[in-house]
Amino acid sequence: MKNFTADLHIHTVLSPCGDLDMSPDIILSQAMAKKLDLIGITDHNSTRQCQVIRRMGAELGICVLAGAEVTTREEIHCLVFFDSDESLDRFQLFLDERLPAQKNDPDKFGYQVIVDSQNNVKGMEERLLINALDASLEEVEQEVHLLGGIFIPAHIDKPRFSILSQLGFIPSDLAVDALEISPLTTQENWLALHPEQRQYCFISSSDAHFPDQIGRRVTRFTLLEPSFCEIRKAFKKEEGRNVLIMN
Repeated sequence: MKNFTADLHIHTVLSPCGDLDMSPDIILSQAMAKKLDLIGITDHNSTRQCQVIRRMGAELGICVLAGAEVTTREEIHCLVFFDSDESLDRFQLFLDERLPAQKNDPDKFGYQVIVDSQNNVKGMEERLLINALDASLEEVEQEVHLLGGIFIPAHIDKPRFSILSQLGFIPSDLAVDALEISPLTTQENWLALHPEQRQYCFISSSDAHFPDQIGRRVTRFTLLEPSFCEIRKAFKKEEGRNVLIMN
């Protein structure tokens, strides 16, 4: 077993709130500078920038978890990740069918750009990605796990767009792989306030929207190798694998 450093909550140029400097090459160069072994690409309600970054990351020795930051009908943000291009594409269809038709206003919300490995613009997402889907928390979780994915309620300590701010509790029948806390708190402080959550596995991530935010909060995984399969095993603490929030 070895220790690997991960930041699993990073936005790209595709997220309207993401800086236009958050291109694939800059994200990966920042990840290398911060000595990250794993990163998660989590644009709002879209996976369309993931695959090119995953391919580029593999060439550089960085494992890229491909997914999204989903906004459920209850306006709860959740991180979701998938192992294969097929499952990623199937989940994108799920998103497309449930995202409202409201058009994005770039002057108000920001551009939603899809780029290739050379930063050439391949397209623009016309619909506003930060809207809530027409899908409940339970429906999103079930679809993610049906496709073999990982499901993590995001920044649960925040007063907006978190499972606790919107529901006030974590449903006992919700199949959670882990919970994410933001850089605003520590796991120790959080569990002192919420000892009932000690049963869960925790991660913490940067939620980076700008290059210099990448790696500002990281999680250490003890794994055989940096991979989707190994991370899923770590969340279950299988055979010596482990998860530990750093800094």
